[in-house]
Amino acid sequence: MPVFEELWNNGPLFAQAEHFRLSTDSILLADFVRISGHRKMIDLGCSSGILPLLLLTKSSTVSANGIEILPEAAALARENMLHNHLEERANIICGDLRECRSLFSAGQFDLVTANPPYYPAGSGYISEKEGRATARTELSCTLEELCTAAAYLLKTGGDFCLVHKPERLSEVFCCMSQHGIEPKRLREVTVNAGKAPSLVLIEG
Repeated sequence: MPVFEELWNNGPLFAQAEHFRLSTDSILLADFVRISGHRKMIDLGCSSGILPLLLLTKSSTVSANGIEILPEAAALARENMLHNHLEERANIICGDLRECRSLFSAGQFDLVTANPPYYPAGSGYISEKEGRATARTELSCTLEELCTAAAYLLKTGGDFCLVHKPERLSEVFCCMSQHGIEPKRLREVTVNAGKAPSLVLIEG
């Protein structure tokens, strides 16, 4: 049975998925997203729903959607919404973002977010646990497929925000631009001042 804990004192309740524990990546992305002015957002590969939960907590007017390929993670995301009484503003779908054209209308969202797999298939170690492997390695979703989905789902003038690895920054920029999403804002994340960045937060 899921264990729900406060993310901070008097903050939202959250139960973590067994396959992939909560990391700072999604927390940093939620802080990076400029939620003001947005009305309808979707998180691609939402796992247990941490990013929709944090953005719903930041804004009382936005409605949040999430799509997650793993049934157990999607079910937990729905439970996280219910435990925070956000089910009327949240919609979690168990599905494949590569098939988004059959699930959503074009230009349906003014904000798309993603904490995607960082590593191309065949580039290194792949976890034996399916959920963790899917979350870390591009087995079910490549960068190209992610940008294709984001471009289809975004309305004209909408924002795409994601977190990724700095070593793939040029690839991310090129892929976004090829799909009509122009990179506009960048934030580097370092573990310590003076160190090389370990993550990049990107808005297009």
